[in-house]
Amino acid sequence: MEKGMMNMETPTNVTIKGILGTLMASVDEKKKRVISLGMGDPTAYSCFTTNSIVQDSVVQTLESQKFNGYSPTVGLLQTRKAIAEYLSINLPYKLLEDDVYITAGCTQAIEVAISILAKPNANILVPKPGFPIYELCAAFRNVEIRHFDLLPDKGWEVDLKAVDALTDQNTVAIVIINPGNPCGNVYSYQHLKKIAEIAQKHKILVIADEVYGHLAFGENPFVPMGVFGSIVPVITLGSLSKRWLVPGWRLGWLVTTDPNGIFKNTKTVDRLKKYFDICGGPATFIQAAVQRILEDTKDVFFTTTLCTLKQTSDLCFKKIKEIPCLTCTQKPQGAMAVMVKLNISLLKDISDDIDFCFKLAKEESVILLPGLTVGLKNWVRITFAAEPSSLEEAFDRIKYFYQKHSHQQKGQNNQLQFKQQIFL
Repeated sequence: MEKGMMNMETPTNVTIKGILGTLMASVDEKKKRVISLGMGDPTAYSCFTTNSIVQDSVVQTLESQKFNGYSPTVGLLQTRKAIAEYLSINLPYKLLEDDVYITAGCTQAIEVAISILAKPNANILVPKPGFPIYELCAAFRNVEIRHFDLLPDKGWEVDLKAVDALTDQNTVAIVIINPGNPCGNVYSYQHLKKIAEIAQKHKILVIADEVYGHLAFGENPFVPMGVFGSIVPVITLGSLSKRWLVPGWRLGWLVTTDPNGIFKNTKTVDRLKKYFDICGGPATFIQAAVQRILEDTKDVFFTTTLCTLKQTSDLCFKKIKEIPCLTCTQKPQGAMAVMVKLNISLLKDISDDIDFCFKLAKEESVILLPGLTVGLKNWVRITFAAEPSSLEEAFDRIKYFYQKHSHQQKGQNNQLQFKQQIFL
């Protein structure tokens, strides 16, 4: 292992930002400009910018001088009402403002969800591959994480038999990320219903991570897990970050979808309210802008974003096919990233996905996320939320990198030397 490379034995001791920072440190920017396809921040590229209504809404609330003080710990009433109405559009029942809690991005929503469910011997079921923040938050709360597989040959569907086998009397929740990060999948209505039914069978909650909500551009439309709230209580996590292209604003939410009152009538809800008394939320003036952002953003903005993501995901899928050591099991259907299988056997001096990503960064200034970071060794996560021209250049560099490090390259060099000897 080269100097500067990370030792990642388990997902609980790494973060995506941490390893991407280490990868960036190994780049020689004097050789080539850096193209990062590792971080899920679309705002790094000019084709992904938020709209004027979003910006004007924040400016308006800031200039009003009405939102310079503290907000209620659970969030401004007008913000919670607006989010309840926004999410209710796609549900068979109406959410109320008391179902909504405002968080500093979806990451804080994850931390809150795990904290309120923590109890002695508790375990939570989390997908593999998945988002490593769940493991990190659980480790701080002494909550056991049990991984169930997502099945690449079945569109990254949940292995329901594995979920059944992993669940016991100490299981408190199952995490479902849809649209999928890091896989780029979008679950069908039928598959989500099966997940709800298996959660009902075991009397556990569903934590629905929908930070990429509505970013679906394939065959399956986005279906919020809250649709099945009458089957099983759902804690929905979301944010403005991805759909409105403002990840740095850190405006998220935690929402309880529980029309039958199964979860609401437990002591956990009291813990939830008290927990917000000790954790700070996003800036008050950004909260105040949410109502106008949700109500006035035109559909054309969302359509344009989806069209761009469809274009870049198609380009990504096409270019991957040109690189023999990479295999994409399914064309991306949503979100902003895709998991790609890495065939180490085709490379003569690459030991694993960590080695591949570090050498690629050092030699070609292209940043990919090692699959081990999200739970799958010898896979890589590639973010396609980038300029098409940057994607083209990045994949051309990856292809050149493959050619340099492939076993075939040695044979090609030998053939060239043999031909040179004949003609000499």
